[in-house]
Amino acid sequence: MRIVCIGGGPAGLYFALLMKKLNPAHEIAVIERNRPYDTFGWGVVFSDATMDNMREWDPVTADAIQVAFNHWDDIELHFKGRTIRSGGHGFVGIGRKKMLNILQARCEELGVELVFDRDVESDSEFPDADLIIASDGINSRIRNKYAEVFKPDIVTRPNRYIWLGTNKLFDAFTFLFEKTEHGWFQAHVYKFDDTTTTFIVECPEHVWKAHGLDRTDSEQSIAFCEKLFAKHLDGHPLMTNARHLRGSAWLNFQRVKCEQWHHDNGSSHVVLMGDAVHTAHFAIGSGTKLALEDAIELTRLFRDEGDTPEHIPAVLERYQAARNIDVLRLQNAAWNAMEWFEVCGARYCDTLEPEQFMYSMLTRSQRISHENLRLRDAAWLEGYERWFANNAGLPVKAGEAPPPMFTPFTLRGLTLANRVVVSPMAMYSADDGSATDFHLVHFGARALGGAGLLYTEMTCVSPDARITPGCAGMYKPEHVNAWKRVVDFVHANSGAKMGMQLGHAGRKGATKLAWEGIDEPLEGGGWPLMSASPLPYLPHSQVPREMTRDDMERVRDDFVRATKMAAEAGFDILELHCAHGYLLSSFLSPLTNRRSDEFGGGHANRARFPLEVFRAMRAVWPQDRPMSVRLSCHDWFPGGNTADDAVEFARLFKDAGADLIDCSSGQVWKGDRPVYGRMYQTPFADRIRNEAGIPTVAVGALYEADHANSIIAAGRADLCAIARPHLADPAWTLHEAAKIGFDDVAWPKQYLSARSQYETNLRREGAVPGK
Repeated sequence: MRIVCIGGGPAGLYFALLMKKLNPAHEIAVIERNRPYDTFGWGVVFSDATMDNMREWDPVTADAIQVAFNHWDDIELHFKGRTIRSGGHGFVGIGRKKMLNILQARCEELGVELVFDRDVESDSEFPDADLIIASDGINSRIRNKYAEVFKPDIVTRPNRYIWLGTNKLFDAFTFLFEKTEHGWFQAHVYKFDDTTTTFIVECPEHVWKAHGLDRTDSEQSIAFCEKLFAKHLDGHPLMTNARHLRGSAWLNFQRVKCEQWHHDNGSSHVVLMGDAVHTAHFAIGSGTKLALEDAIELTRLFRDEGDTPEHIPAVLERYQAARNIDVLRLQNAAWNAMEWFEVCGARYCDTLEPEQFMYSMLTRSQRISHENLRLRDAAWLEGYERWFANNAGLPVKAGEAPPPMFTPFTLRGLTLANRVVVSPMAMYSADDGSATDFHLVHFGARALGGAGLLYTEMTCVSPDARITPGCAGMYKPEHVNAWKRVVDFVHANSGAKMGMQLGHAGRKGATKLAWEGIDEPLEGGGWPLMSASPLPYLPHSQVPREMTRDDMERVRDDFVRATKMAAEAGFDILELHCAHGYLLSSFLSPLTNRRSDEFGGGHANRARFPLEVFRAMRAVWPQDRPMSVRLSCHDWFPGGNTADDAVEFARLFKDAGADLIDCSSGQVWKGDRPVYGRMYQTPFADRIRNEAGIPTVAVGALYEADHANSIIAAGRADLCAIARPHLADPAWTLHEAAKIGFDDVAWPKQYLSARSQYETNLRREGAVPGK
């Protein structure tokens, strides 16, 4: 084949040498706009795993890099006068120029033609090429030429950064945080050769502008950074080799993601590679990794499928399919890491202690979990677990600290034995609103299963507040006794606490039982509905009437009555349901609240009635017992509430006396499109906790102890609510403790004979870490 690589970065050079090595008969040229052996930038970083992959494909290149690279295992944080270090992370750093020189030399050795100082305008300059690799970088001209084919999604991020270097050597991947009168700056620092260190300085746009850095040139920006980080530089200057950039040389990161990766231009097949097709933020250090592994995968496919022109179309199809999943996975991790650094100044720097800040930073990408940290650096993690337990009011000695999910948590006069919550889950099994034997067994089993807090399903405050005829209620005297039976059993037979969630279905009421047709209106026996505005949930649902002031007062009083009844039944915590499109949620969302009176419009007006209800409940609920509020923190529909709105509502409820925000999302507007994924709603709990300053519950796609421990330890939430896993396994909490090897958790004495066998079986399966 005749192959032309446009762009002499890691992707183009490495693919060229691998393909030439695969088949020396290929005619391969790399066309580079810069001069020979010239490059911009400082060091690049990738993982030990990438290095191992390179060694498999070309040991000569790997050995040359092995000699040149700087390897380290440690990550070090300098924050609020503290230095904290964790090991076992495994990085490789090498100067970008040195790496390109190695790749260039290997290309020449294998017979690849290197053409320098040629600025390629178009792929049409190579009409005789069978395959054109567009590895021409983030501003790829080839991608832009065929934008309608490649469909690039390019997002410019808000933070500003400047890529510098210094001769001060650091012996770990180091993160420096310094606060100024206008906000926080951070530096990402890593040594890449015997004399030089990469030094990337980053800050939010508003901080950058407040210091006038948008009006400085390179020299002035460098002087500012030298002064800011002087105590870390020990007199060493900062340097730039990007003087070709105009202005201050501060940049915004661009996330690139393409829908299509290859194109037949009529004479050649064109395929994007490296930054031309995808970018990964430097916070995770994987741009070079992606480029190298692009080259490896495309070479692998040519080797396996055939490396002649007629094989190109099939190979490129398989290449995109194979790489797209891995790239998206890594881009998602890079996005999480990038966002963490973008918001850390507003969210974490001022609120977290150095120990927890370090944990949060280490797990920022969500690829490193609690147990993964234990594999990397068990001593550091055990020290952190001791710190966390002591801060939670559980004094422990060395080697005795429980995982974070098994630490106590206190709100007002309520102390939970652990951080696991059984989510409110509709059972549709009440008898005229009364809890039944089913509820006794359902909650009793999960209380015996080790959870710290159990919430009832949404319990309705009046007959017309029900979702279905099978919904539980708290509006008749017999409801109190039915629920008290459940609460008394839980209190008498376990260490769990009980919470009642009170709500009103609003426009989503008078529907069939879920297994008979979820959200489908009753065909008979229904009741009139009301809501913030007269909007049906489904096109064929009953149209609710718009609530009048008299309606609001009656509903408020229904909630107050139910609150008193919940206290009488002995519940330990009370939750107000303001989520999922039910009555109070319908006031909060602009999708469902179209009112023009004082209950519609901005945040304060839309929250006016829900806050009125909450305050009235708080006034009659015992002062030593906490109250929580469940919010839909994102409507997942254009024009609806987003996380920004959720933070505002959380602040309003906090000011009204709420102790806890239960952070769910969606189900407000039919046709919403949530972005599902592991722990997908946790960012809402994280943001509300650390920006609004109120404890939160994380919920949604949490299904193992590692999720809960990672979330709680990082300060992303204070409690973790588990729903479907608890339906499938009433003893989820006890079983997860056994799976992570945590023995200091009480089983019901009646079940002790089963415990040892369960734990023995786990050990036999190799499912318990370190055992």
